[in-house]
Amino acid sequence: MTDIIHDPQQQAFLCVVDGHEARLRYRVLDQHQVDAYSTFVPGELRGQGLADKLARAFFDWTQARGLTIIPSCSYIETWLRRHAG
Repeated sequence: MTDIIHDPQQQAFLCVVDGHEARLRYRVLDQHQVDAYSTFVPGELRGQGLADKLARAFFDWTQARGLTIIPSCSYIETWLRRHAG
């Protein structure tokens, strides 16, 4: 199982596999909204579902806090349409 780490100081969700880091970056806009602005998975890790795992961890975190996601990252925008209805 791949562990997803939330680093609130960097405003990122991270996953390190074999020395390569996949990440989802966000910024807090106000007390109710966060902007997911970047999702990156290095070529060595693509095809393993890591972007989906990062998005799920981020989504679960926002839902637990009652936050609204403003997706300026196209991957997150698409992910939300498919998974968050």
